[in-house]
Amino acid sequence: MSERPVPHGFWEGAGAGKEFTHRLDPELLTACLPRDARVLDYGCGYGRLTAQLVDLGYQDVRGVDPSRAMIRRGHREHPELDLVHLSVLPLPSVDASYDAALLFVVLNCVPEDAGQRAILREVARLVRPGGVLYVSDVPVQSDARHLQRYEAGAPGHSAYGVFTTDEGGLFRHHHPQHLRTLLHEHGFRIEQERPGTAASLQGHTTGNLQVIARRVQTVPETA
Repeated sequence: MSERPVPHGFWEGAGAGKEFTHRLDPELLTACLPRDARVLDYGCGYGRLTAQLVDLGYQDVRGVDPSRAMIRRGHREHPELDLVHLSVLPLPSVDASYDAALLFVVLNCVPEDAGQRAILREVARLVRPGGVLYVSDVPVQSDARHLQRYEAGAPGHSAYGVFTTDEGGLFRHHHPQHLRTLLHEHGFRIEQERPGTAASLQGHTTGNLQVIARRVQTVPETA
């Protein structure tokens, strides 16, 4: 059965013109992933990180995004890249097709647990045992501006940290333990966590968390 875990409206309009800011750490990535690895950049947007991966020497890289507008932008800005619009899961790839996957601020765009689990379930299927998952995520923030946003968004959602921007973007910030549990339940063992900062789509500085996780041989029964 196909699943559509990511809301589309914002990303087909105003969101498709945004500049993404979460930085890929080359040292963190290359320390655990050889250059001949097959890499999936899921939620690639307009291919910013897909292009950076190629620049770093990774030649077997595919970017996939559920937003048609994002992929069209990617084709204009990076015509040399393998960027594909696929709006539903599962992706048309066999199990263990990739040595690694990137999820950069993807889970933050999916407000409900079921949608997040659908993405992690698919990534776990596609990344071979022993392969790498590199996640960049925005955890729950503690400043007054965000706390007000979370409070305003709470009545309409089952999870804390969900909010809507003035432009109609729907996002969710997570407690780090939620992310750790989600990865564990889908067969990934966390090897490194690195906190940092990044600019939001609205230009504000937020804390972020980057995680390197390894796909284990078997998925825990709780997944």
